[in-house]
Amino acid sequence: MQNISFDIVALLIYVLLIISVISRKMTKSRSNKLFILTMIIGLATTVFDILSVLSDQLGNSAIVFRAVCHTLYLDFHVLQTPIFALLIISYMEMWQKFVSKKAVLVLFWFPYAAVTGLLIANLSTGIVFTLENGYAHGMLFWVLYAVSAAYLAAEALMLIAGRKFVTALQLLALFGIIALCITAIVIQMFFPKQLLECIAISLGCYILTSTIQRPEDYIDVTTGLLKLSAYTRDARNGFNSGNHWHVVMLNIANYESVVNLVGFDQATELVQIIADKIFRLNKDLGRKGLAYYLDRARFRITFPEHQRALAETYATLLNNDLKQKIRHNGFDISLVPCIILARCPEEIESFKSLMSFGQDFHLKMLHTGKVMMGKDVYDPDEFKVSNNIDNIIEKALENNSFQVYYQPIYSIEKKKYVSAEALLRLYDEEHGFINPEVIITAAERSGAIHKIGEFVFEEVCKFISSGEVDRLGLDYIEVNLSVAQCMHGDLADKILRTMQQYNVPTNKINLEITETAASYAQRVMTENLNKLSRSGVSFSLDDYGTGYSNMKRVISLPLKIVKLDKSFVDEKHNPKMWIFLQNTVQMLKAMNMQIVVEGIETQEMVDAFSAINCDYIQGYFFSRPLPMADFVKLVESSREPA
Repeated sequence: MQNISFDIVALLIYVLLIISVISRKMTKSRSNKLFILTMIIGLATTVFDILSVLSDQLGNSAIVFRAVCHTLYLDFHVLQTPIFALLIISYMEMWQKFVSKKAVLVLFWFPYAAVTGLLIANLSTGIVFTLENGYAHGMLFWVLYAVSAAYLAAEALMLIAGRKFVTALQLLALFGIIALCITAIVIQMFFPKQLLECIAISLGCYILTSTIQRPEDYIDVTTGLLKLSAYTRDARNGFNSGNHWHVVMLNIANYESVVNLVGFDQATELVQIIADKIFRLNKDLGRKGLAYYLDRARFRITFPEHQRALAETYATLLNNDLKQKIRHNGFDISLVPCIILARCPEEIESFKSLMSFGQDFHLKMLHTGKVMMGKDVYDPDEFKVSNNIDNIIEKALENNSFQVYYQPIYSIEKKKYVSAEALLRLYDEEHGFINPEVIITAAERSGAIHKIGEFVFEEVCKFISSGEVDRLGLDYIEVNLSVAQCMHGDLADKILRTMQQYNVPTNKINLEITETAASYAQRVMTENLNKLSRSGVSFSLDDYGTGYSNMKRVISLPLKIVKLDKSFVDEKHNPKMWIFLQNTVQMLKAMNMQIVVEGIETQEMVDAFSAINCDYIQGYFFSRPLPMADFVKLVESSREPA
């Protein structure tokens, strides 16, 4: 009699693993479902293997029962190999390609179908096994081993071809399982009374739970959704394998405000509520999507290519649901869901782009309350620049590629150009002109702003020392200072040394600081500004009216000029805004400050701001920022007699 001890152990392993998987809620992804199916088939194989051995003791009196048990055992035994192959295909994110090709599907299932056909035929022919004089192999029994061997070989080839889609540990585990099964089959061939195949496969399933099917690696404890590591793995594999898929990206734009309002603990509970909505909606729509929670109220739901209509429906329903007020612990909370539906890789072309763009798209896009399409909000060229901006800046500094442009400032009283603002520009050979705001933001983050600021200031000093500024009748040149520059301890000394180096009088320089910079009550910045002011350098407050500065702080600074932001110009036809502007101008003039209006584009605007006693006009109505040579020509031509 064959030894069923190993089968009993295998049976126990399968039962424990299935209970563990279900209790840990490892049932939500395709891989999890295939893993459960693998264990169920393994369990069935083991049960029928035990029944086959026990029924053989009944002899010919139970020949039909024996035939059924042996047939089902052999059929499930062979079925384990293609199911394991499907599991590998799922792990390596090749599922979409696999199921989309009917010829491949037919070829994949044909060997197993042939085995099933042989086993059914065997009930009347005995070509696979016979039972009359005890269990014995028939003339075509070898086909079962050949089919299993073919599937195992295919699995090994898939692992070799797709090794980049799994980690080294996962690859080792999968190859180890194949080797373990082959070893058990070989041993059982030589020692047929030792039933090792079922326990080998059960141990393989245990290895999977220890290396790949680890819920703590990809299930978020707070929400029960797949976590960032799973999204990273699946998205990377999706791009690498050439799959086409859709992703619903949800960022709660006002999450930080919610945290400040209700506290972190209650905000976490709110995240759980959102996750429940995502899960229930996915369930209602047939569980076709995979839902992930990244962090800080950022969620992702992915759908296969052929589920585009479902993805659109899901995004719309989710958006409508999340726009409803949520009553939680006495608070009525209104969320601001920003949702983008994108097709990958058609609309977002790479893993790196997807991850970087998804990080903060809610801060960059205009919130309309509607679901946005990826093609409408994602610009690959713009993203490529922003994602590579640090290298672009470094290269520009090394190659002296930065340029200084000048935009003239017109005096309403003198009716001529009296100064100009120096502005940074960069033309990159690969990307063309780079948005200055992108450059400044990135440079402040990386620290390159100090080198850039020194370059701009030195170029301005060279221009002034050339004598062109005096020849053109310009009073001064304005140079912008960033917040980071203002905080630098030796800013004032560097500026004064550079001016001295080029023999530039201090009254020829006007430094611009933004209202945001002015709101910083920092000792270092105050000392810098006061030292420069005492040396004769004047200051302008740029972007007035756009920040959140303390008015007392603003009027304490050594300011000569206030520049009204373009947003005031855009709101000129708003009666309340015009009243505010008139009173603002009157207040600033009473403090002996001069006023520059930025963003002027029409004669009507010039006349309107002249009427309320503004001093200077700057904008496209007169000129865009120009390279130095073109700026000189513009001012020269404006001085020629009509």
